[in-house]
Order: sequence, then C-alpha cells, then structure tokens
Amino acid sequence: SHEVALGYQEDTPDPSVHVKLRVVDSEAARAVLPPLETPTSFLAWTTTPWTLPANVALAVAEDARYVVAEGPFGSDGHRERLILAEALADTIFQEPYEVVATVTGRELVGVIYEPLFTLVKLETPAHRIISADFVSLDDGTGIVHIAPAYGADDLAVGRAEGLPIIHTVEQDGTIMDFPGVPYAKMDFKKADPLILEDLRRRGLVYRSGEIRHTYPFCWRCESPLLYYAKESWYIRTTAMKERLIQANQEINWHPAHIRDGRFGEWLQNNVDWALSRERFWGTPIPVWVCEGCGHQTAIGSIEELRGQSNIQGFTEEMDLHRPFLDDVHFTCPECGDQMSRVPEVMDAWYDSGAMPVAQWHYPFENRDLFERHAVADYICEGVDQTRGWFYTLHALGVLLFDRPAYKHVISLGHILDENGEKMSKSKGNVLDPWSVLDARGADALRWYMYSATAPGNPRRFSEGLVGETVRRFLLPLWNTYSFFVTYANLDGFQPHAAPAPPVAERPLLDRWLLSRLHGLIGTVTEDLEGYNIMEAARAIEAFVEELSTWYVRRNRRRFWKSEDDVDKQAAYHSLYEALTTLSRLMAPFTPFIADEIYRNLVAEADSEAPESVHLASWPEVQPGLRDERIEDDVRLAMQLSSLGRAARSKAQIKVRQPLTEALVMVPSASERESLLRIADQLREELNVKGVRAVEDEAEFVQFSVRPNLARLGPRLGRDMGKIVKVLQALEGSELADIVGRARAGLMVEVAGTTLSPEELLVESEDRPGFVSASEGPVSIAIDTTVTAELAQEGLARDLVRHIQELRRTAGLDISDRITAYVHGDGDLAQVLERHGDYIRQETLAVSLLAERPPQEAASETVSLEERRVTVGVLRRVGGSLTQSAQHPPGKVSKPG
Repeated sequence: SHEVALGYQEDTPDPSVHVKLRVVDSEAARAVLPPLETPTSFLAWTTTPWTLPANVALAVAEDARYVVAEGPFGSDGHRERLILAEALADTIFQEPYEVVATVTGRELVGVIYEPLFTLVKLETPAHRIISADFVSLDDGTGIVHIAPAYGADDLAVGRAEGLPIIHTVEQDGTIMDFPGVPYAKMDFKKADPLILEDLRRRGLVYRSGEIRHTYPFCWRCESPLLYYAKESWYIRTTAMKERLIQANQEINWHPAHIRDGRFGEWLQNNVDWALSRERFWGTPIPVWVCEGCGHQTAIGSIEELRGQSNIQGFTEEMDLHRPFLDDVHFTCPECGDQMSRVPEVMDAWYDSGAMPVAQWHYPFENRDLFERHAVADYICEGVDQTRGWFYTLHALGVLLFDRPAYKHVISLGHILDENGEKMSKSKGNVLDPWSVLDARGADALRWYMYSATAPGNPRRFSEGLVGETVRRFLLPLWNTYSFFVTYANLDGFQPHAAPAPPVAERPLLDRWLLSRLHGLIGTVTEDLEGYNIMEAARAIEAFVEELSTWYVRRNRRRFWKSEDDVDKQAAYHSLYEALTTLSRLMAPFTPFIADEIYRNLVAEADSEAPESVHLASWPEVQPGLRDERIEDDVRLAMQLSSLGRAARSKAQIKVRQPLTEALVMVPSASERESLLRIADQLREELNVKGVRAVEDEAEFVQFSVRPNLARLGPRLGRDMGKIVKVLQALEGSELADIVGRARAGLMVEVAGTTLSPEELLVESEDRPGFVSASEGPVSIAIDTTVTAELAQEGLARDLVRHIQELRRTAGLDISDRITAYVHGDGDLAQVLERHGDYIRQETLAVSLLAERPPQEAASETVSLEERRVTVGVLRRVGGSLTQSAQHPPGKVSKPG
C-alpha cells in the first residue's frame, strides 16, 4: 500500500541513467543470444538510481523486437554488446554499432543477469527477464528496471512473477545502514550521485545525464516522495466487485458520463482497500492480537470491549482514538496471554465513507432516523473524489447494506485560473476567494459558478470573470428592481390594497410577461429536479434580460405617467409578480439578493407572508397563464427589432431618427399573421412610420449570378465564355428563376448546359434606398430616405435626450416638473411648434419656451445636426407628481 499527499512539481531535475546489467552465461541465454565471449549486457534506463539496489528483475515487451548491438560501448572504448529495443537503438547510440542478432521480447523471458548490488540476501530466485504490458517503446530502452518495493506497477508484476520484495530504504527516506556503503543513512535523493559513481567505477553505466520532468512532492513540506511497499490491513472490496459495479448503475451521475467512465472504470479495476495508516492520532483499527498465540479479535462496540476478560486500561469516559485505546488490554480466550491492539489507525477516508452511519450513531441508536435518511438524495464534490469520498461512501454503502449510499451525485470540475491553467502556488496563479467575495459579493461568485459552465466541466475563475456576472446579470436585475421600487414609492403602490386587474384584460406585454414567467417556473423546476444547474441558471438569466431590455424598457411610460389608471395598475402588478416570483426561483442560487428583494416586496407588504424567501413555497406553474402564441409573437418582435437595429447601424442612421417604412419577409403564413399583431411594437422599436410584409426579398435586394470559375473552368474549357455572356445578360424573370433555383439547391440550365448550384455564385446587394439584415429565412429592410418632416421629428427626439440628460445633471428627481428652454436658429421654432407636445410629455415639462434659459436654470449648449442649440431646465415649485400617503412597499437605492 502507499499513502501520499501528492503535489506534483513540473520541470524537476533528476538523473537520466542508462545502466548495463551483465547477462549470465546460462542455458536460457545460450538458446537465444549469440555466444557470450564478448561481454553482453541488457541496457535499462532509470531516473531513480536510488531504486537500483532493490532491483530484482528486468521487464520487456513480449511482442517487441530487440537487437544485440555491438560497438565501442565500454568505458575505455573496448567493444561490448548491449541488448535493447530495436525501435530505440538509433536514438540512444551516438557511436557506430553493428546488429549482431535480433530477438523478440518473448524469447528473452527467463534469461538471467548479474545483480547490480548484493546488499540484501535473497531467499527467492530473482534477477531474470520477465514480460510486462506497461513496457513502452516511446522512450527509455524498452527494458524496464523492476524494484517491487518502490512502484505500484513494479509491485503488481513482482507479485505475479513471484519476485522478492526487498527494501533498501528506511521509512524515513534514508538508505539503510548497509556495512561499507558510502551512502548509508543518506536521504534517498541525495544518494543518487554516490550510487551512480559506484556503478560508473564498475563499468556499468553506458551514459548519464539530467532529465527535467514532473515528480511528486509533499504539498505541505515540498519534500520529494517515494512509493513504498508496506504490509497493511485491507478491506477485501474485490470480493464485492460485481455488486459495487451493479449498484453504481442505480446512481444518477451528473455529468452522466462519469458513471461508466471515470467512476465505472475505477470500479472495474477495483483493488482491495488499503485501510491502515501509521499515525499518532486517529480512528483505531479495532483489532486486538494475542501476544502469545497470535489469535485476533475484532471489537465492534464499547459494550463488547467492556465485556472482555480481565480488561485493563479501559474507563467509561476514555477517548476512543489512538493513542488512548492502545492502553487497553485483555486476556486471550484461546491461550490466556495478553491481547494488545494493533498499532495502526484507519484511513481517514473510511471515516468520510462512514458518515451516513456515524452521524446517527447507528446501530446503537436512531435506527428509524438512519433508515429514513440512509440513502442521500444527492451529494456534491470535485471530480477527483471519484477515488475518494464518492468511492468510500459507495463502498461502505454496498458492503454494509447492499445498496448505494446516494441517489444522485454532482461531480464538479476543477477550478482553473482565468487563462484556463491549473492553479499552483509555484506558478503564483492561486486566487484567494476572499478577495473576490470582498470585491464582488457571495451572490455574484455563486451565480458565476452556476452559470459559467455545466458543473462537471472545469471552469476559469477570476475577479474579472465574476465581475462580468455582475454586469451581465445582477446589475440588470437590481436596476429592474430599483426601477419598480422607485415608481411604486412615488405612486404609493400597494400590491394587496386592491385586486389586481384580471390577466385577460391586461395589455399584450403584461400577458407575455406572465406567460414567460410561468414558462420559466416550469423550466427551472424541471432543470433543478434533473440536476441541470447551469441550464436553470441560464434560463433565469435569459428571462431577466428580456424583463429588463424588453418589458421594462417598452413600458416605462406606463409607470411614469401621472394617471393612476387600470393600465398603470396592470403594469405594477405584472412587474411585481415577476420580481417576487424571481426572488423565489433565485433563492437557491443567490440567497442574499433573493431574500433582500423578497423581504422588501413581500414580507414588508404582507404580514401573513413568511419572513424570508427561504421559508416561502417554491413557485408553481399556472398553465392558464401560458400563451404560446403571444410568446411566439414577442419572440419574433425581438428578432425583427434586433435585425432592424442592425440594418440601421449598417446604414449609419441613429435609432432616434424616424424613418418611413420597414419591409419584413418571414417564411410562413403563421409568422405573417404574427407580424400583423406585433406591427405596433416594431414601429416603436425601429422608429418607423409603417411596417409592411413582403413575400419576395427582391423588393429590397437585387441579385446577380456569375459562374464559379474554379469549378466550371476545368469542365467547360473554351465554352466558358458563352456561359459568362448569357449570365451577364440575364434580367427580369429569367434572372429571378435562375437565382431561385440556384438558392434552392436545384440544377440550372444555361445556354443548353446543365449546371449544378455549386457551379454558380449568387450575389446580392441592397437596392438603392434600402438597407437590409437577415437571419436564416427572416429578413428586414429599412427605407433610408429621410424627408424634411422626418428630420425635424428626429431633432425633437434629440432635444428630449439632451433635456433628460440635463435633468439628471441638475439633480432633479424623476417626478419633478420643469420649465424647459430651447434656443437656436434655423427651423428650430418649427420643430418646437410641431413636436412640442411630445417634448413636454417625455420631459415632464409644464412649459416649453423657445428662448434663452434664465441664469438660475441649469443649461448647456449642444450641437444638433450642425445647429448650435442651448437647452435649459428649471424646476417648477409645487409641480412634482402627487404621491400617495399610503405606506410604500419599501425603498431601495440604486447600486453604485
């Protein structure tokens, strides 16, 4: 067995040594090798010279070809023969050599060689060639030195071959005190140079150097580690191997591939559990051994221990850990001699695997509780626990109770640095999570972990990545919440003061929001019950984006208008339900923000409600509120709005500039019907006067066709010119027909020649006066003509923007009424006359005056389409919106 606290260090320097092991003249050697008058040796390679004194065999690959090479390989240049893998000879030899013979690894098995050292007397025959499936021809010599005491593969093949297991290193890592050995009592790594010097003096080193590779170190003290074969207590898990594998099939793994992959393969290759550890303190192995006859007794309880004959050292209050239990002795029932506990303690992982039993002190009490809770609904840990906690829980659950210990397991991927590299103190890329928690908060960190990637995948981690979560999700959520509370406080909105308007009577966007909300409840519930954490988080994230960028943005006027009518109440109740339901859906993900929103909007407003979101019921879907047609309509509106804005950007026309018309092409009749229902939304979103459905994009796009010369040239040769002329002359219906067939993937006939779609290149460009954008079969085009009337309306919208910015700069409340001043030349007076009502409504202006602002007003001079315009705002005393005296649902400041 071996126990190590591994912390691999890369680029570690170690010796690289090619060692010669002399062939013994024997019947086995004479049967396969040339005559041994010329000194002949096996050439083995190692990076651990300290293991060579414990060598007992050399391993070859059975099916590989090996050469007996002769050359000036001796230390003084005399000729020798070396045996090594044929595939590696040219890589290793730097001097000319001659191949004397070629044999297979299978033929070499059984050949004896001289031991390098005779420090330990062997009772079992050794120092012979064996075969092993782990011998590689990628590096080394194709001959592996075997020291079963210091390697897992070596130990396994040594046991299979009946080789002796000899130790030349003490458990403290020093070479044993062999007489006359200059490196006795030295640290095993520091002994390497002296061992090499000994071998070199005897002519047994062909070549030595240095190799830099990955080597295991103790991650606590950074001391180099060694594998060390020791006698150990085992749990014979191999006796239950098939049941362990079968029970694993009853567990739902997330991600699913780990069940039959990493964990399943671990069970398929199951070995007995090395239970014992040598520690001063720990859970003792409860086995007592007679000092006289060797009889063993396993003690299963305090009661059983108390009942032993002539017990000594036991007290009722004693600590049952080592070393205290070592003082307990009793009489052997077989011979009457004294029995003492074995000195080892249990592997700490046994304690972890026994958790389901130990937490209830089963079987001594709480039997009912244990049976009710024995199989966990789910457990969660890192993917490396497939050989740790996941396995120990599973093994003990099956061995003790013939059942899995858990129904579901979420296996988490590793946390990497922001560049995707493993965090390491030596690299200096370890990030203290507290720095992220202090800077960004626990909820931001939690949301990033849930939404960045599926739990089983590795994930990058940094403050910047967590900060992106704040920008992308938490701030839009908080700003939406802040928007609601701000206006609810202004209007004194009370969610329970009066019945909410019936959903069926609310505007389309309210019904869309509630339909999406209850679809979200179903999606998140299903995903969480299926342990699809990332999918649930991303569904919430997508909903919050639509809530913020579509619902709230498109409904702002409903909240800030002065009339407290049914329409405004419908908007408040719809947004209130969305936010309070979101708080419950987000409670498992962001417990602090969710509780803040819930306590302010629900607990403060309803004395009957639970005081915390974490005490509230999980939301349930109301199927009657789902309306897939409305959802499809708004989804199409969002898609077309995005494409329309892309077309505006392409045309370099700002969204505030009104345009005449948008032309829309959608692929189906149902979507054309949907277009009629969302036309008002599109007109507002795209700032156009009209939306028109077209069935052919040729209304705004013109096409041309030319031959694909790379494909047609080799086939048509001189006939190519005729095809080019015909294609260039195409127009009208003929051009449309060929374009349509080519785009549909159909064959086309041109000048008597049949062409495939790949032999034609169809190109398109916007017709003059239009700019278009497409996504799959959906296209939209905007008419880019800006008339004088449209230009004036665009100026009005720009004026609104500047006045609103000036309101914020002046520190006015959102409810403050103002007098607005606008002073400039040209057609500005005409703009104010035509669009004054719009400007006053948008800016809460009681008066809009075409004159210079007075000195006491906040003012600035701006540029509007090459016009110099001065705008000013002055708060009207007593002109703020009326506020209700009712108790508001709470106040919240906008995040900084």
